[in-house]
Amino acid sequence: MPELPEVETTRRGIAPHVEGRCVTEVVLRRPDLRWPIPREVSELLPGQCIESVERRAKYLLLHTRVGSALMHLGMSGMLRVLPPDAPLGTHDHVDIALASEPHRPARVLRFTDPRRFGCLLWQPPGQTHPLLAALGPEPLTDAFDGDRLWRLSRGRSAAVKLFLMDNAIVVGVGNIYASEALFAAGIDPRRAAGKVSRGRYARLAAEVKRILGWAIERGGTTLRDFLNPDGAPGYFFRELNVYGRAGEPCKVCGSPIRQVTQGQRSTFWCPRCQR
Repeated sequence: MPELPEVETTRRGIAPHVEGRCVTEVVLRRPDLRWPIPREVSELLPGQCIESVERRAKYLLLHTRVGSALMHLGMSGMLRVLPPDAPLGTHDHVDIALASEPHRPARVLRFTDPRRFGCLLWQPPGQTHPLLAALGPEPLTDAFDGDRLWRLSRGRSAAVKLFLMDNAIVVGVGNIYASEALFAAGIDPRRAAGKVSRGRYARLAAEVKRILGWAIERGGTTLRDFLNPDGAPGYFFRELNVYGRAGEPCKVCGSPIRQVTQGQRSTFWCPRCQR
């Protein structure tokens, strides 16, 4: 599943090609993805210019004067900027056609989603979509820090990894990056959130910022396939310390990496480095 750095990579990849462009048509090849696609997408978006592309958590918003198209890539979705006559694939469900301009030929923003767990919804101007209303702060902003984690964790018996992945606490820290940040901070992912000290939360917040920031910058160097009709987006190569490495030696101490299921997702940790 695309996580925050992949979604930010997508935003950076498509933004230069769609911002400032006017939408001439919206082609819906099916009426729904995860949820029905609201009529505003096809009725209001054509004729509007895309003013900006924003990421909020793992959602992308195409902002126009009359509202915003709200997208989520789900588990398998991707966006590409292609020529209007690019061959269609089986899972190419949506085209947002963009007008030609001087020095910029006509293009389509194509939404491909084989598993259809993504979404295309609508946010009226001046409103916040219900999917975004209860979200916590972005992890790379000053609103997220160790004090917030410590304060909200008091009295909580849930495992610290599940606490960190709660979007009401902080958005966008998905399974991979939660495991990696907890390893970097030396915290056992199974420890009760309320039993982690203020100082350790300060380190955890710093590691979340460092790892996500690094991953986004790495993603910024591999934006090679957003214009390629035959390729998937060029997400950064992940250099992971624990995630997906069960049974392999820890890169720090050599102990075998362990794996357990938490909240129906796999968790990986080093029993010696993380306490």
